[in-house]
Formats: sequence, structure tokens, C-alpha cells
Amino acid sequence: MNILTYKDYIGSVSFSSEDEVFYGKIEHINDLITFESDKSHDVKKAFEEAVDDYITFCQEKGVKPDKPFKGSFNVRVKPSVHKLAYQKAIQQGMSLNKFIETTLEKELRTAD
Repeated sequence: MNILTYKDYIGSVSFSSEDEVFYGKIEHINDLITFESDKSHDVKKAFEEAVDDYITFCQEKGVKPDKPFKGSFNVRVKPSVHKLAYQKAIQQGMSLNKFIETTLEKELRTAD
């Protein structure tokens, strides 16, 4: 994957053969912050500097740097999976939303 991480930020990285440069952007923030390097071994440093500069900029302006998530999203599953999830939620005495949230949290904890 062409992903970098630093201070809980994620950066995507691509390569332009036309310009012979690695370039990317910080993902999931309120602003468009990009970085680039003509050397593969320097692209991580460019990303980290972009993150640090962004954090400093936000602190100076008194704005929250992270892009807020609403806490809701649509997921499409097969009807049979929907039914099983609903049944499992009812059996455990919780709503379908709470069951999905609990299941996701469990899976994400074990993924670390």
C-alpha cells in the first residue's frame, strides 16, 4: 500500500513518471495539504514535515486540525447477513446499530 502514518495522520503517496516525483496528501483533514519529493527515501520526511506544519498552522489559527466524522455511514450487505446480524443483536438484547458498533470495535481492537 502507498500509505504513510505519522502522529495519527495518514498520507497517501503516488508517483508521477512524467514529473519523476513522489507526491501525496494528508487524508481526512479539513484542508488540502500536499507533499512531494523527487527521492523515494525522502517522501516520508516530506509527509512528516507537512503534518507538523499543518498542526502548527491549526494551532496558530485556533482551529481543530482533524476532519470530523459524523459517526454514521451506510453499509450494504446481503439480505441474509442483515437478517443474521439483526437476529444476533436481538439475542444479545441490543439494537442492530449497537451490535454493529460493538462488533466493529472488537474487530478493530484485535487488528492492532
